Amino acid sequence: MTETLNTNISSKPDWLSTAIQTALIERNEADVQNSVTRDEDGFYLYDLDQLELHLSSLMQQDVIKLWFAVKANPLSRVLKTLAQQGFNFDVASQGELSQVLSQGVSAERILNTGPAKSKQQLKAFLTQGVRTFVVESLNQLQWLNQAASELSCQPQVLLRVQLQWQEGEKNPLGGNEVTAFGLSCQEWQAIKVTDFPTLKINGLHIFQWGNMLSNERMYDLWSQMIDPLLTLAENLAMKLEVLDLGGGLGVDYLQNGQSLSWPTIIADLAKIKARAGVSELWLELGRYAVAEMGYYVTSVVDRKNNFEQQQLVLSGGINHLLRPAITEQPFPVTLVRESVEEPCYFDLHGPLCTSLDKLGTLLLASDVEVGDQLVFGLAGAYGFTESMPFFLCHQIAAEYVLEQGKVEQVRAAEPATWYLR
Repeated sequence: MTETLNTNISSKPDWLSTAIQTALIERNEADVQNSVTRDEDGFYLYDLDQLELHLSSLMQQDVIKLWFAVKANPLSRVLKTLAQQGFNFDVASQGELSQVLSQGVSAERILNTGPAKSKQQLKAFLTQGVRTFVVESLNQLQWLNQAASELSCQPQVLLRVQLQWQEGEKNPLGGNEVTAFGLSCQEWQAIKVTDFPTLKINGLHIFQWGNMLSNERMYDLWSQMIDPLLTLAENLAMKLEVLDLGGGLGVDYLQNGQSLSWPTIIADLAKIKARAGVSELWLELGRYAVAEMGYYVTSVVDRKNNFEQQQLVLSGGINHLLRPAITEQPFPVTLVRESVEEPCYFDLHGPLCTSLDKLGTLLLASDVEVGDQLVFGLAGAYGFTESMPFFLCHQIAAEYVLEQGKVEQVRAAEPATWYLR
């Protein structure tokens, strides 16, 4: 199905693109005119034109090599857009690897990350042509060395390092907590690089901070990493050629004006690269690459006043959009239709029988009513595949893309019978 855009919409929040708002309004108008009733509790819409422009701007530099963390959004059309713009791919499972390869991406552009690499998985990745690995344990190092010897190949290896900071700050990726991601410098010093002749161990990987919104804070953390990593490389008699700083670049979900400056990031990383003395500096972008191109749309099922608080119950909630429940950071939201009414705060609840199913307390036009559609922004990352769609057997969300002015369905909404046995 395709729909062409021709309406100019001017009243909208900054995070909502004109093209997306136009597409949603035209879609609804066409449904009314054609007496179409869509069986969709909620759906995602990704603006691939917006994504292409954003990715192109990220690639206009020669300081860092960019990888896309596939966990952020593995949809085929999103991956193809990333590949066309020159991104490489960070995959953490066989499923992600298969999805990337099926888009025609060469295995040479794939980096295998993730803490749970078994001996079987490492050999399977090598068999499928992957030659770049982040190793997170002594076992993984030995298994990869053995598999590479059996297959007569020499993969490139980065050792994942876990550091601790005196600030004691916690973070979704661990921050200062001890996690399963990599090993401490002390633990890595138990190895000798020369004991693994079939591996090209020439890099270190470190990534413990997620959704950072301060350029100054990020540069401070990166700066603190250099000395311990250089010391580790020296102790291992390892030629440090590659430093992978992971991702962690945040987006402003709360709309507090805390957006990162990409030119500042590049300038800061040029300093880090020079201080570390490496020939290659890598970043694995997830949300920073794709969050802004994605939107989630669902409908109001009920409205009520409860203990003097206005409440809206929605067709879709954390079964389609889990992140607010685990981060306490809601996605920004607005009505699809235009309204001139003054806004007021509403508690937004989904359809699940748990108090966890809340998408936030957010401002909406006071005339919102049953049947209205709401659109949530910044939903291009950690949306569809991070949700919990199976609880209570509600519908699986549909997925659409907007490309060159046309909306196209990539995945239809599916009933619970699609997966129930």
